[in-house]
Amino acid sequence: MNVRNTERPISWMKGARKAFEAFPIAVQVEVSHALSIVAEGRKPDNAKPLVGLGTGVMELAIRYRGDAWRAVYALRIADAVWVIHAFQKKSTSGIATPRHEIDLIRERIKRLKEELDDRR
Repeated sequence: MNVRNTERPISWMKGARKAFEAFPIAVQVEVSHALSIVAEGRKPDNAKPLVGLGTGVMELAIRYRGDAWRAVYALRIADAVWVIHAFQKKSTSGIATPRHEIDLIRERIKRLKEELDDRR
């Protein structure tokens, strides 16, 4: 029986990779595991849509030692799972993702789409 590998590559924006590498190792492991699930075409339990940024923009929410960590990825950009942003959530406004983080994510998505269009 032939089984076709349908796993999508995971690509990182430079700023997201740098921030991710500063996460505690346990958080890095959990994010990496969740992204592997995404690459296989499934949805991890800790993923939710990030509303207002377009279809396919998702946020991984990780709690570790009382802190909140986030990794944002996009499913519908090129043929990869693109990690757009990673950050420690320090919001004083409840569960909402802080506005400056949303603005940064929006700008990175725009820049990534432009860069990918230029490569064609």
